[in-house]
Amino acid sequence: MSPRTASATDQSALERQLQALEEAVRLGRDRIPEPVLDQALSVVGRSGERRRLSAEHTVVGFFGATGSGKSSLFNAVSGVELARAAATRPTTSEALAAVWGAEGSGPLLDWLQVGQRHQLEGVAPGVDPGTAWGRVQEQGGLILLDLPDFDSITTAHRQIVERLAGQVDVLVWVLDPQKYADAALHRDFLEPMASHQGVTLVVLNQVDRLAEQDVPRVVASLEQILAQDGLTQVTVMPASARTGAGVDRVREQIARVATDRHAATERMLSDVRSAAALLETGLVDATPGSGEPSGSGEVADVGTAEVRRLSAALAQASGAETVAQAVGQSYRLEAGSRTGWPVVRWLAKVRRDPLRRLNLRREGSTDDPRLHRTSLPERSPAQRAAVDGAIRTFAETASQGAPEAWRASIRRSARTHMDTLPDDLDQAISATDLQSGRGSWWWHVVNVLQWLALLAAVVGLGWLGVLAGAAYLQFQLPPAPQVEGFPIPTLLVVGGLLFGILLALLTAPLVRLGASQRASRARRRLRESLGEVAERRVVAPVRAEIDRYRAFRQAVGMARGRR
Repeated sequence: MSPRTASATDQSALERQLQALEEAVRLGRDRIPEPVLDQALSVVGRSGERRRLSAEHTVVGFFGATGSGKSSLFNAVSGVELARAAATRPTTSEALAAVWGAEGSGPLLDWLQVGQRHQLEGVAPGVDPGTAWGRVQEQGGLILLDLPDFDSITTAHRQIVERLAGQVDVLVWVLDPQKYADAALHRDFLEPMASHQGVTLVVLNQVDRLAEQDVPRVVASLEQILAQDGLTQVTVMPASARTGAGVDRVREQIARVATDRHAATERMLSDVRSAAALLETGLVDATPGSGEPSGSGEVADVGTAEVRRLSAALAQASGAETVAQAVGQSYRLEAGSRTGWPVVRWLAKVRRDPLRRLNLRREGSTDDPRLHRTSLPERSPAQRAAVDGAIRTFAETASQGAPEAWRASIRRSARTHMDTLPDDLDQAISATDLQSGRGSWWWHVVNVLQWLALLAAVVGLGWLGVLAGAAYLQFQLPPAPQVEGFPIPTLLVVGGLLFGILLALLTAPLVRLGASQRASRARRRLRESLGEVAERRVVAPVRAEIDRYRAFRQAVGMARGRR
């Protein structure tokens, strides 16, 4: 693949990953800590600025501590004495640039806030024009920066170093044999930049101060420390700015990245991946480039069993069982008033319908039932605690596998409608068709039989009354017909009364069975209605938040370069 093709591919990847990072920031708003989002946004802004500036120039920054010989190496590499060097104190107070290829470098250096600029033309004296370094110098498109010491006691110097460490395309870390293991260097700079090892060069300067046999041992020690920092693919280049040993190799490495013309893109890709890794952890103090973040993964999601348990808990706490029992009681009262012995039916009508007490029986009303409130007792503290516990358990189960920041967001989404949930449950109960106004088909049959039995008893009593009155008034009436020796009027009275009472006793089990079935149907309908409330007010917000988390993970994965 040609450099031009590789550059176009890298640019396309950078465009996709930047867009994914912006999408991840949008999705993570109010879920991920603001400092993490701000850092990701700064990467997006910084990358956008760098892409608008010269793509023909590669910016190489020399970073080092006081006494590391950074400025001396800068002079040795550039081939020109530009930077003032000293061994005992920091002499670089602001960034200094050596520029090959002036065209287009001005806006880029303005963005870098580099005031000291030295425009260089042609190949430096003593450099073979046929080498990679000679061609870079001849063709231009390279900017070397000598920066202040990162351990300077002057705050402004350190701020310059920290700012430019986030802006340059290639980072050259110049270390010396005495302080190459400095904890501050590794903790504050090298370790956080581990994900940028593709654009990082490390030079062990001043090797002329070591015995020749000690150089490999010190280099191996430094490589081991860098590996602990996460810089496993960085090769340590021993060099000496004073003697010139190893300087050509440093030049070759810089020339290689400058010739490829994709160091800036690689640096921006590293920034995007690092910011995406930090977004994925959701933690401010997470270490970029440390692999898969702890506590993140595929979220458990909302299971059918969990939804059923939630709906059952809401139904129990909302008084649905009380309503179901009232439906059964109402059925029994209505059945008694329609199928009981007519003589005592009025007793059933004296008792007030329990559904009316709950304001759940409104025959003939044309109002929307959702506009009514039930008269169920106010939820007790135990019931409210049960609802809170059920929602909390549901959210905890659904959010398992997500990092804590997103688990907290999923838990919050489950409680989005907590203030209105009691009214929603009450309205759902009120709007549920409990079929309270519908009787059973057999009521009519029993009712007719009861009235026929009563009519027979009344006819018998009337007949006996007529006979008794006639006898009292000394009228001679034919005797009443008999059946098996029993007068028919007497049989009508006794039979009618006994049949009515027996029919009432025989229908009692049917009434209880019908009441139980009607209560069961009401219980099922109530659970369906309350389940819809649970779905709309609890489950749907949780699902939406889980979908957002998955979209966030997908965006972060794309920003990190995953397929």
